[in-house]
Amino acid sequence: MSSVSTTVYGRHYKWIALSNTTLGVLMATINQSILIIALPVIFNGLHVNPLAGNQTSLLLWVLLGFNVATTVLLVLFGRLSDMFGRVRLYNLGFLIFTIGSVVAALTWSKGTAGEIELIIFRIVQGIGGGFLFSNSAAILTDAFPANQRGMALGLNQVAAIGGGIIGLLVGGALAATGHWRWIFLVNVPVGLVGTVWAYIALREVTKRTVKQHLDIWGNLTLTIGLLGIMMGLTYGIMPYKQHSMGWSNPWVLTGLLGGVIVLVLFVIIEMYTEQPLFNLKLFKIWPFTAGNISGLLAALARGGLQFMLIIWLQGIYLPLHGVSYANTPLIAGLYTLPQMLGFLVAGPISGILSDRFGARTFATLGMVITAIGFYLMTTLPVDFNHWVFWMYLFIIGAGMGLFASPNSAAIMNALPPQYRGVGSGMRSTFTNAGSMLSMGLFFSIMIAGLVQKLPEAMQSGLTQHGVPLAGAMKVSQLPPTSSLFAALLGYNPLQNLLQQFGILQQMSVSQAKYVTGSTFFPSLIGSPFMHGLRLAFTVSLIMSLVGALVSIFRGKRYVHVEKVSDQSSETA
Repeated sequence: MSSVSTTVYGRHYKWIALSNTTLGVLMATINQSILIIALPVIFNGLHVNPLAGNQTSLLLWVLLGFNVATTVLLVLFGRLSDMFGRVRLYNLGFLIFTIGSVVAALTWSKGTAGEIELIIFRIVQGIGGGFLFSNSAAILTDAFPANQRGMALGLNQVAAIGGGIIGLLVGGALAATGHWRWIFLVNVPVGLVGTVWAYIALREVTKRTVKQHLDIWGNLTLTIGLLGIMMGLTYGIMPYKQHSMGWSNPWVLTGLLGGVIVLVLFVIIEMYTEQPLFNLKLFKIWPFTAGNISGLLAALARGGLQFMLIIWLQGIYLPLHGVSYANTPLIAGLYTLPQMLGFLVAGPISGILSDRFGARTFATLGMVITAIGFYLMTTLPVDFNHWVFWMYLFIIGAGMGLFASPNSAAIMNALPPQYRGVGSGMRSTFTNAGSMLSMGLFFSIMIAGLVQKLPEAMQSGLTQHGVPLAGAMKVSQLPPTSSLFAALLGYNPLQNLLQQFGILQQMSVSQAKYVTGSTFFPSLIGSPFMHGLRLAFTVSLIMSLVGALVSIFRGKRYVHVEKVSDQSSETA
């Protein structure tokens, strides 16, 4: 099929496909992470106090609405692309994403109404992102011959993960300007160019199978199941009644258990549906299955990393070093650059080499190096040497780069052409779902660690600096979720809390100034935070090693080959 694209559309078509899909993936992944750092300026522009009691769930939806919409729709969009054309729906994704960016920038209301509007517009962006993610790998697999797919998908993966790092930088730079609407408007020129370019330059390569129909029940059960689990995990990290987390909340338990039950029902439906959405027969192809399992484990290991790094840098490390809260977003983004550099160095090289030697060695080595990087991160103190921190981040980025390109190429090479759309959607679903699950897992581990250490540290620290014991006990007994989100946003919550309980007025001016200053809260939360962070990094280390174990048993290099008389496969 790739030779057809070369002869019919010219030798340069594959490079057009690579550059356009890389632009699309880069734009979408920048948008995924740009809000992590820019949230404070957005909430300030909407006139919202994100630390108010009723704001936590809305804050999470502003942050994660894009990812949730993308994750639950990926397989559906991959299936639709196999039915109606990958390029056609990829172009539609560029257009929808651009429209979503425009209306997000034009959010007209203030307060809670503005937040709700922004969540809706972020979901619109997520729908567009779903079309882009589900089709980019399939378009590249169609356009490139098997001996160049690792290189092509490697560059695409560099854009995907590099975009997450670039988003932190762009978010920090735009946050420094104070103009929050630019955080969304920055996507618009890229989206317009990409939409027009994709419409003019990209062409359908694989013939669509006639007489296909949509698996309605499969779509419904997959969407409801994934949504239930993701919402359960999201609300599970928020306090419920007297508990520090929401795992005893009936709605959380209903979402998690109900989601699992509905997904089991989805699997049963797919086993007996004539044209299933999630083609379970593809899992008989072991390289496809092993690649998706190791990809899921890799996403679980790294998905929450950016959040943890930003909390560490923006909420603790930089304020301890005298950086003003106004400047922490940009500097925190700059501190994460070595991770992207590691990925940029290793990703393309491993993609090119895996085209020649196969995916197993490079993907497995990448996961082992990532595990080593996570182990090294557990050895850092809260107030680290920045050169050592950057070196460890570079190691993690290089390990991720070594893994991502060969793994994606191995998955896509194993698929028959008529299943590349849905297969690409399945691959992206595993990756995105892993990232979403990872965020819930990381935050749960962090909050569990804070519950053990933070109340005692907060009560002791406050009483030592002039806060009456009764007031210190009130503040220290509050759920640590607000402290964690305050650190993520670069806020100091103590001024709000002490004012809320009328404690600030009881303190001397000098003590009040010190307690609400830029170093007291970071010093207070630092040790409990590192306790939870080391637990999270240890879990990531274990996930990476299990991913390496699955990867090493993926088998030799395997490429599906179409024959004239039969659709069959052979080992290369």
